[in-house]
Amino acid sequence: MKAKLRELVQEFQTVFAGRSNLADSVIPPIVFLIANPLLGFRYAVWGALLISLLVCLYRLIKRHPLRYALGGLGSVILAILAVRVLNREEAYSLPGLITGMLTAVICGASVVVRRPLVAWTSHIVRRWPLGWYWHPKVRPAYSEVTIAWAIFFAAKLAVQILLFQEAQASTLAVINVITGWPATIVLLALSYIYGLWRLGHLQGPSVAEFEAGVEPPWSGQRRGF
Repeated sequence: MKAKLRELVQEFQTVFAGRSNLADSVIPPIVFLIANPLLGFRYAVWGALLISLLVCLYRLIKRHPLRYALGGLGSVILAILAVRVLNREEAYSLPGLITGMLTAVICGASVVVRRPLVAWTSHIVRRWPLGWYWHPKVRPAYSEVTIAWAIFFAAKLAVQILLFQEAQASTLAVINVITGWPATIVLLALSYIYGLWRLGHLQGPSVAEFEAGVEPPWSGQRRGF
């Protein structure tokens, strides 16, 4: 158990290498979540915007990557525009709803065309050959995990839409934070554990065996998904 936990930690370090400023995109919604019941919606929104600007300024001064800081700032600006246009407080969460909907649709569509989204994300991070992901004894594992992702984002979207329709701005903000990076990290961990288990049962080649053109039987992928 300890060995598997250590492996998961090491894998997350590999996947998120150079992304220590990941929290930049999480800070603004947390500020909004805390400030909304204490100061009211208007102050919470502008507080989130101010924090986003300060985070960007800090990263700029320190010459750190701005990717997540700008992502957080962009999300806040889009949320403010949505509130202004729709004149509804819960519209603050609208960008997140749209993102979740697109993710669920893309996950489902990618499985249908036999090019699962999880395989693409793994390829982008790990740079393993795409041909390995499409191997008939490898692809099913990535398709099944992608289906799980689609279910997760679809369920999240259903709850968000329900709260949006009921004008539950504060509750919607809480759900968005909980189902954001905390839930995503859990999803990634479960995806990794299930994915490796499934690859073992499929008895396909490992990445190294695929690249070397080794004939079956294969030892299979032991680490990394």
